[in-house]
Amino acid sequence: MEITKMVPNVRKGLVVVITGYGKGKTTTALGIALRACGHHLRTSIIQFMKGDLYAGEWEGVKKLNCKVELIPTGKGFCGIEGNPYPFKEHRENAQEAIQLAHQKMESGEFDILILDEINNALHLHLVDLEQVLEIIRRKPPEMHLVLTGRDAHPEVIELADTVSEIREIKHAYRKGIDPQPGIDY
Repeated sequence: MEITKMVPNVRKGLVVVITGYGKGKTTTALGIALRACGHHLRTSIIQFMKGDLYAGEWEGVKKLNCKVELIPTGKGFCGIEGNPYPFKEHRENAQEAIQLAHQKMESGEFDILILDEINNALHLHLVDLEQVLEIIRRKPPEMHLVLTGRDAHPEVIELADTVSEIREIKHAYRKGIDPQPGIDY
């Protein structure tokens, strides 16, 4: 069987929002990075809320034979029981991640920029709405921008080209089953 490679008539960088309360927002973004790898696209992933607990994607992306970088910038989920860091530190980390996002956009080195959990960071006031809207507006025309996390702001949704909401129907955690490596982290 012959495989046909599709090429768009016009290349346009999309703004994609993956939101909702179901499991799989980061997993979807990582799937985009994997797919992009198959097209020789260069991807930068900045994780806004993750960084204090190991996640399998940190080692997984290193094993891909393509240009995918993953930068955890956070100190875990702000306000979640057991997270020892004060709000001020979470906000400082998120502000550094915003600056890093601008650097990655302006560098010209990447085809895709994934801002993992930026919607949560916005909802928790770690970043400001105008900062997120500015990233969307200043995105290079051919760069794809993916924003993940619960509680996507209506103005972010309005500016996006594609929005998917992941809804939880059932989750093993609700049955008392611990998060599982490779599935949950």
